[in-house]
This record gives sequence, structure tokens and C-alpha cells, in this order.
Amino acid sequence: MTDSNQHPLYSVSIIGLGLIGGSWVKALRERGVIGRVVGFDRNQDSMQQAVQLGVIDEYAASAQAAVSDADIVIISVPILACRDILLEIKGSLPLSAIVTDVGSVKGNVARDIQEIFTESESSNFVLGHPIAGSERSGIKAVDSTLYENHTVILTPLESTSLEAVQVVKYLWQSVGAKVEEMGAMHHDEVLAATSHLPHLLAYSLVDTLAHSHENKEIFNYAAGGFRDFTRIAASSPKMWHDIFTANKHAVLDALDMFNTDLAVLREAVASSDGNAMMGIFTRAKVARDHFSKILARRAYVEPMKDKQVNFIANPGGKLSGSLRVPGDKSISHRSIMLGSLAEGTTEVTGFLEGEDSLATLQAFRDMGVVIEGPHRGRVTIHGVGLHGLQAPPNTLYLGNSGTSMRLLSGLLAGQSFSVELTGDESLSGRPMNRVADPLREMGAVIETAEQGRPPMVIKGGKKLNGINYALPMASAQVKSCVLLAGLYAQGETVVTEPAPTRDHTERMLKGFGYDVNVNGNKVSLMPGGKLTATSIDVPSDISSAAFFMVAASIAPDSDITLEHVGLNPTRVGVINILKLMGANIDVLNEREVGGEPVADIRIQSAELKGIDIPEDQVPLAIDEFPAIFIAAACAEGTTILTGAEELRVKESDRIQVMVDGLQILGVNAKATEDGAIIEGFGAQDLMGGGEVVSHGDHRIAMSFAIASLRANQSIKILDCANVSTSFPGFVELAQNCGMHVKLEARS
Repeated sequence: MTDSNQHPLYSVSIIGLGLIGGSWVKALRERGVIGRVVGFDRNQDSMQQAVQLGVIDEYAASAQAAVSDADIVIISVPILACRDILLEIKGSLPLSAIVTDVGSVKGNVARDIQEIFTESESSNFVLGHPIAGSERSGIKAVDSTLYENHTVILTPLESTSLEAVQVVKYLWQSVGAKVEEMGAMHHDEVLAATSHLPHLLAYSLVDTLAHSHENKEIFNYAAGGFRDFTRIAASSPKMWHDIFTANKHAVLDALDMFNTDLAVLREAVASSDGNAMMGIFTRAKVARDHFSKILARRAYVEPMKDKQVNFIANPGGKLSGSLRVPGDKSISHRSIMLGSLAEGTTEVTGFLEGEDSLATLQAFRDMGVVIEGPHRGRVTIHGVGLHGLQAPPNTLYLGNSGTSMRLLSGLLAGQSFSVELTGDESLSGRPMNRVADPLREMGAVIETAEQGRPPMVIKGGKKLNGINYALPMASAQVKSCVLLAGLYAQGETVVTEPAPTRDHTERMLKGFGYDVNVNGNKVSLMPGGKLTATSIDVPSDISSAAFFMVAASIAPDSDITLEHVGLNPTRVGVINILKLMGANIDVLNEREVGGEPVADIRIQSAELKGIDIPEDQVPLAIDEFPAIFIAAACAEGTTILTGAEELRVKESDRIQVMVDGLQILGVNAKATEDGAIIEGFGAQDLMGGGEVVSHGDHRIAMSFAIASLRANQSIKILDCANVSTSFPGFVELAQNCGMHVKLEARS
């Protein structure tokens, strides 16, 4: 018999009638996924109640009888009772029956299966652990919604068939659970650290205080923190006795690790070592804030992008008012890096709290730097000096941030310890030989995946020598990487640029008191200096401001002022290009803040015209071209871009992705090897609407959002979660100044 989706209505046997297994069966029954259910439990009352509650159809006199005709067998008994159940049912299991369990320890059950069953007999065993529960227990507590939006970890054996895994996965997904897979031993190590150890500590703390002669006062005046931490000590002692017994070795390893770190904290308190305490507390706070991205002792091992987000940009609108876009991402990255390597305490304001910048911040926390914040753009960095970084406990996960990976590779090439750099799917597909090759010339030992892609493994303790490096193509990231490695090299390091690129690294090194020589297109430095802590006020990012410059230029009757925008001369290409196209842009209140030029920018709507973009402006606007493509689409005449091949190796192939999207909106656009040719609509016509794909590229997503200002239909932009990497709050800011863009989120 099958359901409407052609899945069989499985006959189920459940051994052990309690909350966890019972809730799963009840949910499956309510959703029409399973047919007849036979139960067995050592407790007669539990079996009778299960029938009355509709959890099972009937109960059997023994475990053998319960499983004799089953398609699916669910073992839901205490951990230490599993072996006896497996021995009982061995001779009665149908050959085709799929067996699964719901226990929180997997290693001992896996060993029992391998000892009791042959390899072929164990091919239908799929061990599982639902990460859900309740303070209530027993069959009366069953809850058919218990697993909705909760994770279930499957730990198949080496002998387990793929078909069996798929069936059990389907059964869990049918009740709303999210299913993941991992090895049984790894599962036990992870759960020992994240679940079993906290329970052990809670039991121990309550027991210790209960023995105190002042226990009455302690419990009378216990605050919320005590209640929250010790709540889990009210769990079933028998259940946790079994868990600690079954998972003894992994629990002891986790406890030893905790004891070692606790001794460090005790010494810090005893010696009033404020820096050590702040390091522990700030790392712990961030770990707790990002707990979904913590696995065992590793920070940021899961991608930061944990949901799919689309933009819906409705046509029309005009921009007005004054606004300040988020802080400059390039300067935010470098403020953390150089502040960490400085001697003393660096105060940063205006820090961009986007995921890329936070990835850099977390990397330095993992390398032992005490960093307070960020809080409303304010960060305090307690520098450790050029040679004070420590080996991180594990891989440094950098999310989607190419800047983090490329610049960090230069800094890490000169350290005494080895480190691995990884990122999300997008970053893992981007080339890193552009930085690895010159670092290897300097003496670094770097391993990468195929075609020079991440992960990057940088070997420590290697002697670096300064080099005279001519950049094959203009790239501020490669230039900065080599210069940062030069801080640790013997002899002079010189970088020659084929065209000007952003010079934030050179400026900030000087701001921290390090001698850097800039002579035309050559930048050089010598080792042996030091960085001295300073204060940094991060200006607004001109790359983020560019979207609103274009938006106000193309939307009729617009008039906005962008405040405190960084106008580094290596970054002003977008203003120069838009002015050549006829944009109405005024630069006001020019000043210098922390070595960086800053100004307010007023933009009023204008009728743009197509141009041949000067190649000398391309490096000065390399990150702003997705927005410039939208300006070109709204201009009168043809815009031609050349010399921009670097756009093809950004977060996406920005040339092709932008051209594809413009064509969907009805724009006559053509990609070339190093640029594009775009026929604009002019001031009187409008683009169409449609669905475009950002390919996870934040700048692509925001560019098509502003295109809606000159569209006659809505534009849906797919895969926009990474906008938070550079511009948190983009949608809200766009709405506040007059755009009709909104989020369409799905989990």
C-alpha cells in the first residue's frame, strides 16, 4: 500500500514507549506516513496507555513478536538496554526491515550491532539521534510537534545501505525535522562537549552547593543565572548515568579539556590578569552569541549564511533625505588586523558589523587577541604585537570573505605556527594562487586545493625573504598580502603596480607608526619596525554609497546626501565615471579623518549618457561596477567597459552575471572578455521586470534592487543572504530613503 507520494505506508514496530520514540510515531501517524504500529515495553501500563493515546494499534508480548512483521523497527530504550534488545530481536527481524534508534550515544550501539549482526545483516541499520526533548517524560508526554524545525543526526554504519538511510531520512523530514549525517564516533565527541559535559557540570555544581553548610542561603538567594545553568540537573539521573557510562571516554576527554581551561581561568583570577580574563570572556560571549556556528571547540565551522533570502524590488520610487551607509569594509578589515598586531590598545569607531569583517575579527580572537565589541560600531582591540599571535585551536573559517583570506595569508606566512584557512562554498571556489605564488617566492610553504582554491594550509616557522614583486594585474589585496608578509621578511619588500589600486594598507600602516615608502607606482617597506596602537574612525564605504549614488541619479526627482563617505583617491572611480556620464554629484565638507579623506556627497537625479569608460578609472572603481552597469542600462546611448577582467574572479563572474540579469530585464547587453557593451534605455524608457539570480554575490543583489527604480515591473532577486557581508541593513535603509524593496525570506 502506498500514499499519494508513492511512499509505502510502512508497518512499524517500536520497542520502548516513552516521549522520544512515541512522539515520532505519533507525528508519523498524524501525517499519514505509516500504517499499522505494534509496540512493546517492559511496562504493561505504558503499552496500554500507548494504545489509548493512539500512538500504537496494538502491543506484543515480547520484542521478538513486535518486530516479526515490521518494515521499520524503532528502538527507543535506555542506552545500556540496547544490546539486550538487539540480542532478543536478532532471530525475528525480517531481512528487509530497517532498524533505527533515538539514543543520544551512538558508538556503543554501533559496536553492539557489529558484534551481533553480520555485515550484510547490518546493512539496514540506520542509527539516529533527534536533538529535541522535554522536561516531561513517559508515554503520556508524547508531542507530535516535538521535532518540527529540530535537527536529527543520522550516523550510518559503513555497511549501511544508501536506500535505508534515505528511508529513515524521509521519515524524519516528514515530521518537520532537519536531518544531518556524521560518523558515530564524531557524534559522540561533539555531544560530549555540547550536551553531556554541561549536564555533568550542572549535576556537580548543584551537588557541591547542596553539601555546603550555607546551602539554605545559597539556594534562597540564587539568581536567574544559577537557575538557568542548573535547570538541566533536574533531568533523569538514571538516563544520564547510562549516557555517561556509554560515552565515558568522550565525556572524560571533554572534561579534561574543560579542567585545563578552568585552571587557566583560575590563574587569571588569582593573579588579577585582566587581559587574560577579558580574552576568555570576550571569546566566550561571541561563541555563545554564535552558538549555532560552534561545533565542539571550533568557531565558525558552519557557513554564516544559514538561510535563503530573496529581494522583491517593486518599480518606481524616488530618493530623498540624508543618510549614512555602513563603515568601509576594507578599512574595517585592516583596523582589526593591524590593531591586533600593534602594541597597546586600539579604539575603532564606525566598524562595519558585516559578516566579512566579523570573520576577520573572529580569526584574530581565535589567535589569542582580546577584542571587545563590536557594539554600535565600536571595537576595542588589545594588541599583542607583531609576534604575539597564538596558534588557533582549529581551522580559521572566513565565511565569504576573500579579503580576509588573502590578507591573512600574508600575515600568517610569517608566523611560527601552521594554520588552515577555509571558507564557505563561494569562497572555496575562488582562486588564491594570486597571493600564494608571491608568498612562495618569499619562502612561504602554502598548500591549496586544485587550481589554487581554498582551503589554504600555511606552514609555520618558515624564513621569509623580501622580494621585488611586479603585480601581473592591479590588485590591492595581492599588494597588501605581500606587504604584510614583508613585515616578517628579511630585507626590503617592494611591490610595483601596473595601475593605482586602493592604498588603505599603506595609509593605515603609517597611521600605526610603521615606515612605508610610496614612490609613484612602487610601495616598499623594511622589517624590524613596530605598530603602535592608535584610534581609527572608519568612514562610510564608498562601495556601499555607490548604490545610492546610482539610485539617486537614475530615479526622477531624487535628491539625497550621503554623509561621512571615504574618498580615498584610489577609490573615487565611481564618482569620476558617473560624472562623465552626466551625473549631478557635489562633494561637500571635505576633511581628513585618521589619514583618510572624507566628505559628504549630494546626488540629484540626472539624465545620464553612455560613455567609453576610461581604463585608468577601472582599478579605482573595480567593486562598484555592478552598480555602474545599472547606470549604463538607464543612460542614453552605449556604454563600453574594457580592462576589467578582474571582475570575472570576484564573488561571482560579475561581468557575466550582470549581463545575464540585464538581458532578463530587456536590456541589450553583451559580455566581452574584459568588460561589457551596454545599450542604455535612456531617460524616457523603462526596463522590464523578471527574476534574476545574484549567485550569492552581495553587490549583484543590491545592484538589481536599485534597477527597480527604472523598471515597469517587479524584479525578484534570488540568493541575497550575503548582502549582510558588506551592507547589513541595506533593505531598511533603502526603504527609508524611498525605494520599494523588501525581503522574501525562507528557511
